Amino acid sequence: MPVFSTKRKLNSHLRSNSTKNHTIGLVPTMGALHSGHLSLVKKAILENDQVVVSIFVNPTQFNNEEDLLKYPKTMASDVAQLEAISDNILIFAPSVKELYPEGTQSETFNFNGLDMLMEGRFREGHFDGVGTVVEKLLKAVGPDRAYFGEKDFQQLLIIQKLVALKEIPVQIIGCPIVREPHGLAMSSRNERLSTEGRQEAGFIYRTLLKAKERFAKKSAFKVKEWVTRQFEQNPRLTLEYIQIADATTLRPLTRKQKGKKYRAFVAVYAEGIRLIDNIAL
Repeated sequence: MPVFSTKRKLNSHLRSNSTKNHTIGLVPTMGALHSGHLSLVKKAILENDQVVVSIFVNPTQFNNEEDLLKYPKTMASDVAQLEAISDNILIFAPSVKELYPEGTQSETFNFNGLDMLMEGRFREGHFDGVGTVVEKLLKAVGPDRAYFGEKDFQQLLIIQKLVALKEIPVQIIGCPIVREPHGLAMSSRNERLSTEGRQEAGFIYRTLLKAKERFAKKSAFKVKEWVTRQFEQNPRLTLEYIQIADATTLRPLTRKQKGKKYRAFVAVYAEGIRLIDNIAL
């Protein structure tokens, strides 16, 4: 399976193998691939002539240096998993210097407040880092479509805003959350949990499902109160936030309106590992 470390070599290969109406799908990842990533890759394969999977641990989106240092790096396993899916995948695995030749600085974006809520509130500068690297990857690869999971729903909306701001000709495709058997949303961070901790973290999704049931009859305030109490009664998990928001603007819900779509978002610590999840209401 071809692995390219430079934009020049990747683009040379893409140009030499392109034909009229040839489409490219991009799946940006930070490696440590799991079934959630692979579901994005499979969808990209179905919808495009060529698929590029980028593997790059982006330093500008980590506000916690320890998280950056501990992020799992499993290139050999990642390549093997992709090879098992298709021989029509290219891997783009650049160095930090390749993507940030002038130093690892984030661009500052105006996301109209999307970046100031929830994750943005607790992870200062995170979405500027995400926007910076995604713009670099989109411009390096030049895909027709790029695929992102809905586990990071706030990130998905911000990337859609990014391509509109920068007028990048790419379609951003959101894909459903893939879950482990006990409900935990798949994430590379899950690998840092113990077997018992991973099982216990399934409580997050079970609580979201029950919150969705309550939302049909209760106010957002009452549902948030209930979720908070559930986590207070679970000594192994610590709730950082619970938010119920408009699914388009991410603005916190104060009063339900007919015809509007809402989602519940949580961030939770399990064994010191920060996990996020969300559910459509």
